[in-house]
Formats: sequence, C-alpha cells, structure tokens
Amino acid sequence: MSKKIIALVPAAGIGARARRQTTAALLKPDLPKQYELVNGLPMLRLSVMAMLADPRIDHVRVIVSPTDGWVNDVLAGLERTTWRAVGGATRAETVRNGLKDLVPVAGQWVAVHDAARPGLPAEALTRLIDTCLTQNQGGILALPVPDTVKKGVGNDPVQVQHTVPREDLWLAQTPQMYKATELLQALEQAEQEQWLVTDESSAMEQAGHSSLLIRGAPQNFKVTWPGDFQILEKWL
Repeated sequence: MSKKIIALVPAAGIGARARRQTTAALLKPDLPKQYELVNGLPMLRLSVMAMLADPRIDHVRVIVSPTDGWVNDVLAGLERTTWRAVGGATRAETVRNGLKDLVPVAGQWVAVHDAARPGLPAEALTRLIDTCLTQNQGGILALPVPDTVKKGVGNDPVQVQHTVPREDLWLAQTPQMYKATELLQALEQAEQEQWLVTDESSAMEQAGHSSLLIRGAPQNFKVTWPGDFQILEKWL
C-alpha cells in the first residue's frame, strides 16, 4: 500500500454560473469561482486541504490558467502543494496538460478532484484510496440517484417525455482515481478521436477501461450556482 498517489486539481475555469452578487464579487468581477470565499477561506484552498487530509497523497498539483493572478497567494503555506500554469480551455485539456507536466511513471496513481468540491469528507477520500489500491483498479466517488428522473423535451416550458428508471443510476463526484499513465493515454486518445469527455471516468470508459463506483458523500457536492455557497457554508 505504498504506491505513490498524486492529487491533481484542475482550476483553470472561471465558473461564471456561480458568480455571487456580493461586495467582493462586485469589486473583483473577473474573480474565478474557485477563489470565492467560503467561511472566510478561498474555495480552492479548502478543496486542496481536503485532499491533503490523507497522508497517502504524496503531493497536490493545482493546474491553473496561464493568466491566473491569484493562485500563488491563495495556496501560500500549504504543505505538499504546488501549482502549474498549464491549464487549457476545457477540463479534459487542463487535466491532460497537468498529467503531461507531471510526466507520470509506471505504478503512479492520480486522484483528480474538482476545485469546486471543498466539502469532501476525509472518510470518503480514504474509502476511495483504500478501494482502488486494494482492487488495483481505478474508481470514482459517486452517489446513487435518490429522486425520480424525468427526461424533458423542448423549452419554456419543458415537457416531460418519459420517466427514466433510476435503478443503477449514480451521480458522479470527485476525486476520480486512476493509474496516471493510463489516464493520460485515455485523455490523449480522447483528443485524437474527439470524444465527448465530461470527466476522467468518461475518457477511461471510451478507452476500454472499467471504473469502480465508490460511495461518496452528500456534502461533496459541486458548487455550480450562486445559492450553492450558502448550502456549502452550512455543511462546513
């Protein structure tokens, strides 16, 4: 169980949908979502701290845009943490660039975590690492879909087309943990083949790799809309 694990946190986007009409946001209208304050700390810093909670994470590498001017101050003082300004236009490109910059070696694992999921509980991270290493297989944190699922058509208003059975449906979370060399190969193939890639597991699936679904946690939700910050602050 001494395999090296690197955490990768893609943070090159701006998260426009989550912009809050706060004094801080109005003073800094170009401030990316990951730098918004949550209970007094930048959300990105909290997400990195969540990954550092497991001592088996050897290092956290935060991947930001080449034009990022905030990350150095936000991550100051955090142990086992560096940032690299090699982010791309999409999440897949940012993770791929981060892995290429890492230059992964055989036997190395990578756990990719969203900058907008600072509520990751330590026990969920431990569960992911334990399962992936024990099974020697990549996997993701996820939660079973609890609600009735509808497929809609049209807009304004959307009409219900039919109900989708929720059995066996899961909501993907992060971290998503894979052998680093295999994930890089999958993302490079995705670029060449122009696959639709929304997370790491979707790239791995299309490259022929199966993934484990490991139970996550409700508080590990992704901050997407302005109101999510208030929910997150209550969780934390």
